Order: sequence, then C-alpha cells, then structure tokens
Amino acid sequence: MRYHDITKDDMLNGDGLRVVLWVSGCSHCCKGCQNPITWDPNGGIVFDEEAKKEIFQALSRNYISGLTLSGGDPLYYGNRTDIGKLAKEVKEMFPQKTIWLYTGFVWETVSNLDIMRYIDVLVDGEFVLEEKDTKLHWRGSTNQRVIDVPATIKKEKIVLHCE
Repeated sequence: MRYHDITKDDMLNGDGLRVVLWVSGCSHCCKGCQNPITWDPNGGIVFDEEAKKEIFQALSRNYISGLTLSGGDPLYYGNRTDIGKLAKEVKEMFPQKTIWLYTGFVWETVSNLDIMRYIDVLVDGEFVLEEKDTKLHWRGSTNQRVIDVPATIKKEKIVLHCE
C-alpha cells in the first residue's frame, strides 16, 4: 500500500480531532474530486513501519478521537489487505478510539468485508458533483451516507450516524 499524507490534527473528516491517513489508489475517479492526485495506486510513498509508528504515536495523544482512513480510496482493491491489518491493529491498541473510513463503494457492496468489524463509521458512495452540498457534515454530496457500522451490523439495516 502507498499513501500521500498523514494529517495529525484534522477536524473535517470525522467526529473530533483526528489523525487521517490519505492512501493512494482509487478506481472511482469522481468528477470534481478534491484529491485526484491520490488516484494513482503507484503514487505517493510506501506505507511502512515508520508511517505506522507515526500514526500510532499521534493516536496515543489523549485529545485525539481516532483515525480516519481516506484517500484515494482505502477500499481500492490493492489497499484492502493492508488497510484491514492497520484497522485491526489500531482497534487492538486503541479500543477507545474510533475509526472512520471514506470509500466510493456503497455499504451494500462492502458490508461483507472483514475490515467492517473494526470500522465505527463508514462514509460511503462516490462523490457526485451535481449533488455537492457544502453544508453537509463529513461528506461532500447528498448521495453519500454517514453510516454507524456497529449499529448497522447489529440491526441488519443501515443506521445513519448522528450529525
């Protein structure tokens, strides 16, 4: 897996103050995307132990609410294994922190992935420029959903995260 950046004090990509991993690789290529530089799966730099250490060190701060996985697309086929391992490690080391994941895939096509056991909130769906709304919290277009993953799994129907 490759990545473009690690942000350590983000307030726009999830609830609270968050660490954000911006991964490389996206097959959706949405018109009007805010990060087209992250589409190329060979762009950015290799995600290695040093990058993981940097994330864990930032997450160890008590004022950090959790980790957000964005990009690109963390669920791009070439990222899924490494993202799954990272999410599992984060949950094991920081069970009180939340993990948010942004993807262009919809819940119905990714709900069966093992990684969902570790995700607290999933923002799903491609960005649709014609449905862009700058007043929305945590999403760019009205078609996207902010899903409470544990509640959705438990109830076996989509439960939206409260804004």
